[in-house]
Amino acid sequence: MDAYPPLAARASLGAARICRPDSGRAQATLDSPAIEVMTDLTQVAAVVVDPQATMELAHSYMMQRGVRMLLALDKGDSLAGIITATDILGEKPVGLVQERRIRHSDILVSDLMTPAAQLDAFEMRQVASARVGHIVASLRQLRRNHALVVQTGEDGRVEVRGIFSLSQIARQLGIALQLPETAGSFAEIEAALVG
Repeated sequence: MDAYPPLAARASLGAARICRPDSGRAQATLDSPAIEVMTDLTQVAAVVVDPQATMELAHSYMMQRGVRMLLALDKGDSLAGIITATDILGEKPVGLVQERRIRHSDILVSDLMTPAAQLDAFEMRQVASARVGHIVASLRQLRRNHALVVQTGEDGRVEVRGIFSLSQIARQLGIALQLPETAGSFAEIEAALVG
């Protein structure tokens, strides 16, 4: 430990201000470049989970990492799907317990996740010239809280480059953003079609 001498400690802190994140950066707007609100996986490590992990472990991991979505990777490190906090805290687990007659603690990520084949993704080349407003409009149209951004790697394979999260975009814009309500009754569907 001699190679690492201790730092000198300040004896009395006194009055001090707290640093704020991104204090030098302007707040995002709908006209800001979309890349400013994308979680870029070349800059930030992806938060991943094994599809065979339990739902409870996935939820615990989300809370530890402060995220509401995990990428589920198969044994070959390819995207198997995504699982969100809504999947875990919504009605799906209750339905599975009743349908399969299993314990809540036996539900796996693979039971709840949205498989990769059903995910929406934007091409990085489109995102590079898009604005935040385009992403918000796209997420609202798709009725999705999350969307992936993909690109073609040097080996010619598709790779996930980034993630858009409606809640993260709302925080960066400083406004509330919600998905449109789904039409529930025939009258609401008819009104949506006529309107």
